[in-house]
Amino acid sequence: MKRKKSGRGHSRPLGIAFFVAGLLLLTAFILLYAWEWMRAPETQETAADMSETVESAVSSSSEPPQPTVTTLHVSATGDNLIHDGIYLQARQRAGGNGYDFGLLYENVAYFYQNFDINWINQETLVTDELPPSSYPCFCTPGALAQEAYDIGFRVFSLSNNHSYDQGAEGIAATRRFWASMPDDVVTTGLFAGESDYSNIPIQEKDGVKIAYLAYTDSTNGIPTPQNAEANVIYTSQEDVIQMQIELAQTMADVVVVGVHWGTENSHVVNDAQRTLAQKIADWGADIIIGTHPHVVQTIEMLTSAKDGTQVPVAYSLGNFVSTQIQADNLIGILLTFDITKTTQPDGTVSSCVIENVKAIPEVMHYDANFQNARAYLFRDYTDELAASHGNGSMSRAYIQSVLEENIPAEYLVLD
Repeated sequence: MKRKKSGRGHSRPLGIAFFVAGLLLLTAFILLYAWEWMRAPETQETAADMSETVESAVSSSSEPPQPTVTTLHVSATGDNLIHDGIYLQARQRAGGNGYDFGLLYENVAYFYQNFDINWINQETLVTDELPPSSYPCFCTPGALAQEAYDIGFRVFSLSNNHSYDQGAEGIAATRRFWASMPDDVVTTGLFAGESDYSNIPIQEKDGVKIAYLAYTDSTNGIPTPQNAEANVIYTSQEDVIQMQIELAQTMADVVVVGVHWGTENSHVVNDAQRTLAQKIADWGADIIIGTHPHVVQTIEMLTSAKDGTQVPVAYSLGNFVSTQIQADNLIGILLTFDITKTTQPDGTVSSCVIENVKAIPEVMHYDANFQNARAYLFRDYTDELAASHGNGSMSRAYIQSVLEENIPAEYLVLD
């Protein structure tokens, strides 16, 4: 009889198989754990980065909106006084076909490119409808204003003692001329009667609204011409001035007031100027720009009784261009300042202030016999040029002494 095989013959290989499988499974677990352990810092770092990103997003969304601050750089220039020597030379340079005033301004033109707004006192009527004329009753070719526009002037003050030089015809002609200029030109100082007094000239620049007003002490004894379509407002009309300034305050962020006042050829500020300046500050002007004396006068800060605001007043910028004879008539200052407006996120204006007031000196040069009349910044005016001036009294030392005697050091910029 054959003996049956015992089942014990298969148990040994099967046990070895289970052992090997278990060993492989354990090894897989160890390798997987090691892999996860090695990846852990990267995973933790990624998680941290994600957490920071989320926190940053939450923080950004919770930050309140910030105010908007707008700053405008402004210049103001004195009397643009166009004598016959100036316009006759311009005609000669144009070869008898019109007028070329380029030489007059070419050495100062670069200065005005640095400003957002350039204001000037246009001392003479401008029109091509009437023949040009000089002292004592001025009239200037339109090419002069076009040249001034081309170098950057946009705000022209027209209220001065020569506003009535050509009578009603001159007033109408100059108003037509200025109306023909580009739309960004702003003029102030001539109003079409009392019904026009509430039409305040306003310029808007980069969201800042600036109101411009201008007044004059006199019109050289010439009364408002009969049937004139427009008139100046005299400094004696204080009720009108107060009304306009207070109205302008409600319409604009800044109120700029030009005043043609003072004693000709005197560096001394008279009592009438000081009294009116304080009133203008109290009524709400933000800055006062003085012209007329043909020489420079001091700059001061007034405190407005209305709200304690500090109001700069430059009593006289002096001449810009002219062919006057006295040496100190040939020295002027270009007033510069910043308008800084702060607007809250809800659109309300929290402040609008005048800052950084400075006086940049300039010199009017002409050669012998008033030839080649042209303006320079003092910083560009050399001893050699001064020595060649048609006025034998000019020198850099003399010019600097006049400036330092009359303009406080904190405003005067000589270089």
